[in-house]
Amino acid sequence: MTRLHPAIERVTDRVIDRSRKSRAAYLELMAIEGDRHRDRNVALPCSNLAHGFAAAGEDKDSIATRRGPNIGIISAYNDTISAHQPYGAYPPQMKVFAREVGATAQVAGATPAMCDGVTQGADGMELSLFSRDVIALAASVGLSHAMYDSVAMLGICDKIVPGLLIGGLRFGWLPTIFVPSGPMPSGIANKEKQKVRQLYAEGKATRAELLESESRSYHSAGTCTFYGTANSNQMMMEMMGLHLPGAAFIQPGTPLRQALTRAAVHRLAAITREGDDYRPLAQCVDEKAVVNAAVGLLATGGSTNHAIHIPAFARAAGVQIDWADLAELSHAVPLLSRVYPNGAGDVNHFHAAGGMGFVIRELLDAGLAHRDIVTVAADDLTAYGSEPWLDGENLAWREAGPSGDEAMLRPAANPFQADGGMRLVQGNLGRACFKTSAVDPERWEIEAPCRVFDDQVQVAKAFAAGELDRDVVVVVRFQGPRANGMPELHKLTPPLGVLQDRGYKVALVTDGRMSGASGKVPAAIHASPEALGDMSGNWGPLAYLRDGDVVRLSAVDGTLSTTADLAAREPATPPPAAQGMGRELFAMFRANADEAEKGGSAMLAMAGL
Repeated sequence: MTRLHPAIERVTDRVIDRSRKSRAAYLELMAIEGDRHRDRNVALPCSNLAHGFAAAGEDKDSIATRRGPNIGIISAYNDTISAHQPYGAYPPQMKVFAREVGATAQVAGATPAMCDGVTQGADGMELSLFSRDVIALAASVGLSHAMYDSVAMLGICDKIVPGLLIGGLRFGWLPTIFVPSGPMPSGIANKEKQKVRQLYAEGKATRAELLESESRSYHSAGTCTFYGTANSNQMMMEMMGLHLPGAAFIQPGTPLRQALTRAAVHRLAAITREGDDYRPLAQCVDEKAVVNAAVGLLATGGSTNHAIHIPAFARAAGVQIDWADLAELSHAVPLLSRVYPNGAGDVNHFHAAGGMGFVIRELLDAGLAHRDIVTVAADDLTAYGSEPWLDGENLAWREAGPSGDEAMLRPAANPFQADGGMRLVQGNLGRACFKTSAVDPERWEIEAPCRVFDDQVQVAKAFAAGELDRDVVVVVRFQGPRANGMPELHKLTPPLGVLQDRGYKVALVTDGRMSGASGKVPAAIHASPEALGDMSGNWGPLAYLRDGDVVRLSAVDGTLSTTADLAAREPATPPPAAQGMGRELFAMFRANADEAEKGGSAMLAMAGL
């Protein structure tokens, strides 16, 4: 057995020690709640039970007499998000699959599922991060009926999986499996899509041409095929053992996809308390599983959004991890894959080259991930180093084999780069994340006068007017959780990319988000404390910056600083709170949100987690 890498061991030990009290409190609560809800026929009066199975049809008698386990389905189905559209067909199928093994299944509840791709640059994006809290709350409402012995989570995209995991962890005595829907088939080449976006930003392509390009890229049911937050979610569920092995990137509507869903339902019936292989979610998601999620993120160059989501869902399990932990892991974990926007191919190419089975096997064999975690499928993570296939009509697993394309996927002994490409930068402008894996090393360091903006629309106008045609650090502030919900600032990528292509040294500093689609421009994102500051009235340092201040950003030495005397200034006046598109209804979330490094959550902060 390969010895664990010293850095992985050191960070894990630190996380365990830091989490000792909170993790013990969490496990104690789960044990108490699990005992209280051990038997729904005892915990719920007859009238309550009758309400719960009144519409269960042919499953009514089985649920009433507790003849077999009852699986609760939490679904994020809707028709607007391509990745979630396939979930509409899942519950009827899952009920049939459950009956095959003497179980039943009920849709316990639904959660919202919004798409940052639809809302990017629009008002709705300001609801995006807090939709994670809403999803966790909605999942909790569904599971609060206490009718279930295990849980199937149907969700795949950006805030949905972290939200479902947070909600599910507060019902951690229930075994839980995440059931993906898979990526859409590949569309046009990513370089072609990126080229049209930049041409449009320069006024050299029409809106009709841009829409045609985008429609050829995002063209059918399934997740978007670039390696952003949605597909990084699926990677993490594999690294934590919360999928069936290899389930992440099998396309919708295929026999293998349905076979994996069927197997997930059968497994949910087998791992309940009533059987001899009880695997509650609280036992599966521990400090080692959380570290594995971070390792997978770094090894694959995944979405920077998970620098916020990992601390958030870890808190829900009583585990405390921070950006310093991620940065130390990054120095030890090599980059094994280059998936667009970090490379040319998309997640379908990644999967065809060996995918998660290859990545997990390489990490385990190199001592870079914890093998000894409890997964939903096996007693450790070893089984996840394989890939699923259909042997005739039977679902089976086989060795992942060597990389099928070393331009996409490399072994740990020959990585794309020695570290995982996620750096912590800090200084008198606060702490922020810098994703180096998509940025050329010669651009990892910049020192230039800054230009300060309060939103991305102002940046676009300045770019169009030629005001940014120089070496510049673009600062976009008042974009944090407390200011406006921390939207993703995707609209910044094309114009800043154009400036960089014109030969200028360009960087972005923001307390907002940029996701896995941040691309080739160096960026310090999630700057914390945010410009608006905290509930005690302490402003963040970005609030004191002025146009022309020299800002230094370096992923080489981990610097985010300015030479300006910030202490001598008054903070800038933030924009007024936005109204419309429901944003006013989220004022409670904004007012109570904590900093990005803790997860940017109002719900977790108010719960004292």
